[in-house]
Amino acid sequence: MVQHRYLGNSGFKISEITYGNWLTHASQVENEAAIATVHKALDLGITSFDTSDNYANTAAESVLGEALKGQRRESLEIFTKVYWPTGPMGPNDHGLSRKHILESINGSLKRLGTDYVDVYQAHRFDYETPLEETFQAFADVVRQGKALYIGTSEWTAEQLRDGHALAKSYGIQLISNQPQYSALWRVIEGKVIPASEELGISQIVWSPMAQGVLSGKYLPGQPVPEGSRATDDAGGATFIKRFLADDVLEAVQRLKPIAEGAGLTMPQLAIAWVLANPNVSAAIVGASRPEQLEDTVKASGAALDPAAKAAVDEALAGVAITDPQKTYESSPKARLT
Repeated sequence: MVQHRYLGNSGFKISEITYGNWLTHASQVENEAAIATVHKALDLGITSFDTSDNYANTAAESVLGEALKGQRRESLEIFTKVYWPTGPMGPNDHGLSRKHILESINGSLKRLGTDYVDVYQAHRFDYETPLEETFQAFADVVRQGKALYIGTSEWTAEQLRDGHALAKSYGIQLISNQPQYSALWRVIEGKVIPASEELGISQIVWSPMAQGVLSGKYLPGQPVPEGSRATDDAGGATFIKRFLADDVLEAVQRLKPIAEGAGLTMPQLAIAWVLANPNVSAAIVGASRPEQLEDTVKASGAALDPAAKAAVDEALAGVAITDPQKTYESSPKARLT
């Protein structure tokens, strides 16, 4: 069964394998299959579920809410996010203004079929809204009982410091950040993780398998597999491009004997690698079919010994992206309406 870890400097625990529905629910996967996959996640011991109001322009939240209907709410940890455009994408349907936050939390709760979310996350940093306004609104959301904790996604070390200070001044807890992190994308290690450790913030990481590249199914010099994320022009193909160079794919193939030596599959190795970082509380995984989860959840509790972790680092040396300046490129400098 899936193990649980504390999130940030709090008494709140989440499943270290967290189910996420970006690019799948109400998009790549029919609703019936999506609901079956969520039920499989529950059967396997996953209790934490991550979504966002902008996934499939709010529809993904509705699918997740339907899938979780009838479950004991107290036994679940539900996370959602606010920032990206939703609805008709008008001038106030975007960002971290008080108006957008307070309207968005109400919409998310209705779609998810719950009175509260466990963690409400700022999906990016909003350069066009004063940070004080954003955290005053978050504090009101928490005091109204609509969220228990506040998190962020893809914030820089400096933004986390400023946000943490404001959260503390308003009497609420900023306990998490949700960045991209994998053995191939390590940009948070230089600044974000040290700042987070100091502040009592931990990471809920997305794309621990580098958009599936670390599964080993993409081969150097070969066409990408039909039906894979690399062929999905609706979103997946854009994100995976950076990892499809032959030198990267050749390096990934060097991970196979390391995985075999550790008694793991390639996907399990990728997830175990990120979970070996003590500042990581959970790795978000998605699935288009229930059976896919049976493999990935086995990474929970699979302690990667130092020699195996060092071997992964050596195999990917020269192709893994580590530049901490990349963390400053994640949030748009202006809203995209």
